[in-house]
Order: sequence, then structure tokens, then C-alpha cells
Amino acid sequence: MGIEIERKFLVASDAWRARVERSVRMAQGYLNDADSVTSGRQQVSMRVRIAGEEARLNLKSREAGPSRQEFEYAIPLADAENLLKLCVGGLIDKHRHYVRHEGHLWEIDEFAGENEGLVVAEIELGRVDEPFSKPEWLGKEVTELPRYYNLLLAQKPFLRWSDEEKQGC
Repeated sequence: MGIEIERKFLVASDAWRARVERSVRMAQGYLNDADSVTSGRQQVSMRVRIAGEEARLNLKSREAGPSRQEFEYAIPLADAENLLKLCVGGLIDKHRHYVRHEGHLWEIDEFAGENEGLVVAEIELGRVDEPFSKPEWLGKEVTELPRYYNLLLAQKPFLRWSDEEKQGC
């Protein structure tokens, strides 16, 4: 079992683009819906993800915030393609860009499809109180806002958010 410690931020500018080390297209979906997880009927979200030519099954505990239990397993690509057809809600389509800044690797998700227009930067840390330098292109922190979790974006994509929800961006 692993513990994921992750902070999530909106992106305030495109200045990160000049520092991209690599990018990969990702498709992912969830085998359970957001309501079952947020209500507590289920204690984990179950995700299948294809990133390039690699596929993984991922389970995350339901805690909101920066720290959660995470289990991840490689699976055959054909299995992942079939599992994506069984997912509930919509599928997440995004490009993940990897950018280093002062000793940390940032993952910048540039969403497509029904989440087009949303760009989120994430950093994984070794401990909750680990210090890190915030790049100049980083915007508001949204770690504690569940609507930015991919599980919820699959159910209620960014393009369906109200103007008020988008203003909170």
C-alpha cells in the first residue's frame, strides 16, 4: 500500500510550456461513480487509465485533501481498453505534461473533450508538510475542492459547470 500526498493547483499562465520535459496523452475512466464514493457507500474510487501504450488499474481511498491511500497495478492494454467501455460517467481525455521546478516534478494536466479549458498542476510530495517552491505560472490551490478531482470531472465535466463554479477558478 502506498500513500499519495498530492497538492493540486490551477495554472495561471502558459509560462510552463517552455519547460516541458515530456508529454503523454491519457484516457481514463471510473468503474464506480462519484456519488457512491462521496456518500461513503464505497471507500475507494476505482480508475482505469491508459497513458501512451501503458495501462494501469488504480484505487484511491475516499479522503479529500492532500493525503490518501493509493494502490496501482499494471494491466494489459487490451484489458484496459475493455474496462474503459464499462466505466460509469464520462471518460477523461487529457495530455499530461511533466515540468521540473526547483527539485520537484510537476504534472500539468491539460484537459480535452468535455473538460476542455481546464488546466491543473499537481505535485506529489514525500510528506504533507514538505516545503516546495511555487513556480510563477502557478495559480490558486484547489486541493481541497473535490470538483477538481478526476472522479468528479468524469461525472460533471468542466464544460457543464455553472458560471459561478467557473468563477471559483
